[in-house]
Amino acid sequence: MALHRLWFRRLATLLLLAGLAACTSAPAGITPIDNFDLKAYLGTWYEIARLDHSFERGLSDVRADYALTADGTISVRNSGYGEDGWEIAEGRALPVGDPTRGHLKVSFFGPFYGAYVIFALDQGAGWALVSGPNRDFLWLLARTPSLPQATQAEALALADAAGFATDALIFPTHSRAGTAPVP
Repeated sequence: MALHRLWFRRLATLLLLAGLAACTSAPAGITPIDNFDLKAYLGTWYEIARLDHSFERGLSDVRADYALTADGTISVRNSGYGEDGWEIAEGRALPVGDPTRGHLKVSFFGPFYGAYVIFALDQGAGWALVSGPNRDFLWLLARTPSLPQATQAEALALADAAGFATDALIFPTHSRAGTAPVP
């Protein structure tokens, strides 16, 4: 049963990404940040909040690790803990257009890419708001497994003002942060 569930989750992700293959643009009214420094963005980001979607449903301790590869692409390694243990998805990302804008396209399956739009970023406070190709996809990411309540509220107010359904956000726990698979 566990293997069946894992394959179903991967198939659902594949179908979703296939549907998004041409969807690497930002949602209407969402502008990627300017003066984006990719090298400063690399490293580990923890998922503080997300809108629900099938490829992360039921996962806790979700994090993303980004690294620059020898060929200039960005390796992406997402991990999260589910009922069958750690689940890992590896992919790659590329800038969309101007590399100093916070707009990437991410692929976990060959030529199929989805939008990764950083529309708010506070490197000093260690958080980012990321959208997919529409307002059905939103992530609040942080450099640490948690954010101070005031900082989190500030970020979520920006997402709410941008038209995201912040009342539907999921806040995964990070009780296994020290045991996550090493990137």
